[in-house]
Amino acid sequence: MKYALGPVLYYWPKPDIEAFYQAACDSSADIIYLGETICSKRRAMKTGDWLSLAKAVASSGKQVVISTLALIQAPSELSELKRYLDNGEFLLEANDIGLTQLAAEHRLPFVAGPALNCYNAYTLRILHRQGMVRWCMPVELSREWLGNILTQCDELGFRGRFEVELFSYGHLPLAYSARCFTARSENRSKDECETCCIKYPQGREVLSQEQQPVFVLNGIQTQSGYCYNLINEQPSMQGLVDVVRLSPQGLDSLAMLERFRANQQGQQPLALARQRDCNGYWRRIAGLELVE
Repeated sequence: MKYALGPVLYYWPKPDIEAFYQAACDSSADIIYLGETICSKRRAMKTGDWLSLAKAVASSGKQVVISTLALIQAPSELSELKRYLDNGEFLLEANDIGLTQLAAEHRLPFVAGPALNCYNAYTLRILHRQGMVRWCMPVELSREWLGNILTQCDELGFRGRFEVELFSYGHLPLAYSARCFTARSENRSKDECETCCIKYPQGREVLSQEQQPVFVLNGIQTQSGYCYNLINEQPSMQGLVDVVRLSPQGLDSLAMLERFRANQQGQQPLALARQRDCNGYWRRIAGLELVE
């Protein structure tokens, strides 16, 4: 099993991004994703900065993947995307279906990110023919669903031609919208947001009337209120999952990566807490549930 650090989903200042990835270079991660996936207005790190950072991270021996926007809405965003396509060195993660077509036109391999709505083997076969080399399945799918899809891929004759990656730790990315929820929460319009999301380095929590964490607002992205944590589910991933993805929540995520490695066979389970952690989707139950 390989371990990956997903892209930082929140808006962090440039020094914090650089410090995180400097520490990540010294971690045991096999794969490191970097790049802006949420909003092109987050410009603390520009395209050139991400590419320079990618070279620095790759020099530490990690596989680097550049993640791209999940919702492309403007010609300027498309122009920046083409710069990534022309980088000539790093694999890209497609979070918008348009990138899969562009990658195919450029004859470039790509990772199909969890934001793509890919729920059956026939869709996977199309993506594989376009150049997909790894698939990070949508976060709401279960172990049973994954097993069925891979059985179908085997019947179609291409199961062993791509890797399977599983979002296994972090607040779940549930939905995307053209509206900015963080700006709205501050009574700002999206056009005049002043990138207020930088004030919320782990997103802005939304509580129910009973004070239960329901959602986390992260710009145009809505996340789960609880933290998805499959650290104790790793034995059930055997034979299905090639790469375990952890979504960075801060520097503490690097310590969690080591806990995941130490518990790969279930030898060092971690005590999880209700009202904080969940693993329901993997068990094919309500997402906020926790099965111990």
